[in-house]
Amino acid sequence: QVHLVESGGGLVQAGGSLRLSCAASGNTFSIEDMGWYRQAPGKQRELVATTSIGGNTNYRDSVKGRFTISRDNANNSVYLQMNSLKPEDTAVYYCNALVPTRWGSKLVYWGQGTQVTVSS
Repeated sequence: QVHLVESGGGLVQAGGSLRLSCAASGNTFSIEDMGWYRQAPGKQRELVATTSIGGNTNYRDSVKGRFTISRDNANNSVYLQMNSLKPEDTAVYYCNALVPTRWGSKLVYWGQGTQVTVSS
């Protein structure tokens, strides 16, 4: 089992910055990819950014150049630095961790989410 706890959300004006943190506990040695997803009211959850255990990163197009994902394997944490925030970035942001199984599939763990609200 992996337990994820996010922090760092809040209310910010457009153009501002926030830094989200996610701390993992439990069987953290088995985690491979970690990432951030978000879900706005009435919309599906969408990928924001991911990072592999080796440090490879992936971003959705709308956040490229504004958001940066980073990972601290020693402290079992992943971060999302969000700059130049826009009202359309408003959503609940969820931390995600993938753990491979012996059968070739992957277990997906989610945090409880943290609200990010960007005012215009």
